This record gives sequence, C-alpha cells and structure tokens, in this order.
Amino acid sequence: MAETTTGASAAEPLLHRLEWTVLKRLDGLLQGDYRTLWRGAGLDLADLREYQHADDVRHIDWNVTARLQQPHVRQFTEDRELSAWFLLDLSGSIDFGSSDRTKLGLSEGFVAALARLLTRHGNRVGAILYHPGAADPRQRLQVLPPGLGRVQVLQLLARMRNPPKPAARGRDGSAAPTRLGDLLGLAEGMLRRRSLVFVVSDFISDPGWQTPLGRLARRHEVLAVRLVDPLELALPDFGLLTVEDAETGEQLLVDTQDPGFRQRFEALTAEHEDTLQAQWQQAGVDVLELATDEDLLAALLRYVALRRQRARAASGHRLPAALCTPVGVTAAA
Repeated sequence: MAETTTGASAAEPLLHRLEWTVLKRLDGLLQGDYRTLWRGAGLDLADLREYQHADDVRHIDWNVTARLQQPHVRQFTEDRELSAWFLLDLSGSIDFGSSDRTKLGLSEGFVAALARLLTRHGNRVGAILYHPGAADPRQRLQVLPPGLGRVQVLQLLARMRNPPKPAARGRDGSAAPTRLGDLLGLAEGMLRRRSLVFVVSDFISDPGWQTPLGRLARRHEVLAVRLVDPLELALPDFGLLTVEDAETGEQLLVDTQDPGFRQRFEALTAEHEDTLQAQWQQAGVDVLELATDEDLLAALLRYVALRRQRARAASGHRLPAALCTPVGVTAAA
C-alpha cells in the first residue's frame, strides 16, 4: 500500500500537466455530444441500419424488415455511464525509446489522458496490467477493479510505475516470453458487461493473440493502441552497434553500415508490419498507432475526431472507412 501511495504521488505532476495541456482541449470537443460517441448497449434508439454479419439478431426490427424486404437492426445510444478497461502490456520491450520518451512513457500519457477524461464524466475505469517478467507468477497479471474519479487514475498510474520484482533470467540469458493471449484471455473471462476496451501494447508477442482479441471485440468496443518507436521501423547508420532483444535478453553485434544487413532489416520490418495488419484484420478491431516522437495531444485529437465521425456516419458498429482501411495503418498518419 505504501508503494502505491508513493507511486500515486509521483504520478500527480504528470496528471496535473495533462489536465492543463490535453484534457481541457479534449473536453471542449466532447461537450454536448460525448454521449453519442458510443453506439451499443443502451435504451435510447439512435438509428436503423441494414443487418451485417455478426450483428445481434435480437436487435433486428421486424416491422422495418418486413416493409423494406431487407433485414434491419436497431442502434441504440450507449448508456451515459460506461465502463472502460485498459489492458496494458508492460513487457520488457515497452520500456524502450530512441528519443526522450519511451513507449512506457507514451503509454502512461495515453492512459492518464483517456482515463481522466472518462472519469471526469462519471464513468468507471479499470485495468489489467501484464508483467510477463514478474518473479511471482501471481503478479504477472494484476487487476485494478473499475473505479471513479481522479484518485482512481492516480492509482492506475502508480501501478504502471511500480512493477513487481522481475524474475532472474535463465541460464541462457533469456527472459519470460510475452504472450498477449494470456492478457486478452483473462479480460475475456472477466468483462461481463459491455465495455470500452483499450489494448495498449507494441504487439511484440508470441503468436496466437488475434483469436482472443477477436472474441473480445465481438462483445465489447475494442481499440488496439499500438506503441511504436521510429527506430523499430527504420535503422539509421550508426556503424557497429550492440543491440539487445528486450523480450529475450539476446545480444547481437551488427554493422548498420552494411547495405545487405539494412536491406534484410527493412524486409523483416515490412514482413512484420504486414503480419500485424493481417492479425488485426482477422480480429476485426480498429487500430490507433502512437509513436514516441509524436505529440500526444495531436494524436488524441485525431482519435476524438474519428470517434465523432463514427457517431455521425451511422454506418454500423465499425469505424468509418477513413480509419478502417487499411487496418493497421496509423490513425495519426
């Protein structure tokens, strides 16, 4: 408890700064229609649209269907009080950044801004924090139950800033692998009420996570938030360089001046990006990419604009084409 209190005090300056630089701007954009940003489980009828694959058949309006000879479903305005969950990947690769900010710092800023924005409107936020490298297996998945207010946000940030004691590396120097499927599987079993779910990760993981992510997206409003550093996408000319895999601990001496190495690196990066896009496509989720070298406020403003566009489009439970195609392309591009 003492560590949590200390962590909350340390997080106070970050949250205070975001409240002045980010939240006031976002609040102004959301005033008046923030309730219509979320379509789903509510009581107020918002619109009718044609039935789409995977829609809940209980929402079919049979009178309209009979008149138009085409199945139509009802859309409802989401309840004003919603529950939001942050599924946070806090594996070794998250604590990396080639500039002044790491992916962990970027994750903290995003979580603080969105969580405080939601709690300011009376919504509950909770989190599941994933520490695959924790020495105690019971601490690898930590749950912060949903709560209200500023104190809840500070508690969440404190949890992010106070990871459990890491496990010793194996004889071969390797660390515990990251399996996002474990995090998503726990969330799938826990989240009973329809919720807004942010999966915040760099998606550097063992394969297989897209299946539980897809199941989660069928029951909840899911946004995959990918954290990325420019150095992971393009390798500058540094000459001889020792690199370490933050997930496994493996070290390798590389020559970044070697054209053949740079070509192989670019090919592997392109292959990885294609694989990620295919996995997001398979899961059927929307993706927001956040880079460590970009302004967080600008990215959040674009995200809010896309949510507003989604609410006006009335074209289904997916985001409009501006965000959905192609899947995996950064929403902040």
